Amino acid sequence: MESLRWREGILEILDQTRLPLTIEYVQSSDYLAVANAIKSMQVRGAPAIGSAAAFGYAMGAREHQNLPREQFLAEMQEVKQVLASTRPTAVNLFWALDRMEKKLLEVSHLQPAEIADILLEEAKAIHQEDLELNRRMGEYGQQLIPSGARILTHCNAGALATAGFGTALGVIRAAHAAGKQVQVYADETRPLLQGARLTAFELMQDGIPVTLITDNMAGYLMRRGMVDLVIVGADRITANGDVANKIGTYGLAVLAKENKIPFYVAAPYSTVDLTLASGDDIPIEERDPREITHICGQRIAPEGVKVFNPAFDITPNYLIDAIITEKGIIRKPYKVNLQKTYGEGAK
Repeated sequence: MESLRWREGILEILDQTRLPLTIEYVQSSDYLAVANAIKSMQVRGAPAIGSAAAFGYAMGAREHQNLPREQFLAEMQEVKQVLASTRPTAVNLFWALDRMEKKLLEVSHLQPAEIADILLEEAKAIHQEDLELNRRMGEYGQQLIPSGARILTHCNAGALATAGFGTALGVIRAAHAAGKQVQVYADETRPLLQGARLTAFELMQDGIPVTLITDNMAGYLMRRGMVDLVIVGADRITANGDVANKIGTYGLAVLAKENKIPFYVAAPYSTVDLTLASGDDIPIEERDPREITHICGQRIAPEGVKVFNPAFDITPNYLIDAIITEKGIIRKPYKVNLQKTYGEGAK
């Protein structure tokens, strides 16, 4: 399933706010439409957000390609700022925009129309690389999954959250493809139900056995010995191995630790942010209170009630047994091994 597809100058975005009841692609013909799709979570998942932002940046270049070079370059700063302001937590967004801007500066001596063409090719490269990295990550990660494993996952870190294969679900897909008889428990993932709407949908499409549970059932399943491992994605991983992921992830990690169950994180290099020392430095997005007070437009909470709606939480590194990447399995000490894998000069 494709979260994004580029067709004849239009970025088609699978509207994930309408899944699984309606499969519909919205057409974005300018960078402002892409920014809105990111902000409204029509496209979501850290790698998919980064890819969408790259295409949005290229579209912004195309929109301004008839301007004089200096004015074009000034407008591109505004394009980057607009796209960067959409969601603050997922570092892939900023990684992709920085990469696009770097490419822009490399070819800034060319005419704007030529630059726009080059930027589009860079966006396509980012999208294709994500797919390849996810497949590689899946092959490494499936080595951690025994045949017959019962796996708990949270939110959606599958094809819908990436270029088309998945991080956490990519590992599960790879294990399934290797003939391992895995079973998955999918947390519903309140308040936006990405587990119920998206993860369950994806796994059913793939023929991978999945059972949907509410978020507060996970501890009960673990206590009863019904879960063998937990695997989740990530929106940002800091230098010490702390992980930002969908709200509720930290609670699962604590439960896994208490019940002596391995807790794994799967994420590509674009999610690793070595500029931040720890999870305390990660900005946490707070979203519209209506996401909690309403479901499908129907109010479920008293009018006027106060709401706190952080979209992510931080799982500290000591609760994480391994980080699965496209370069292999990274284990503790994360501060040393992340730097060794992704630091300046790393190969």
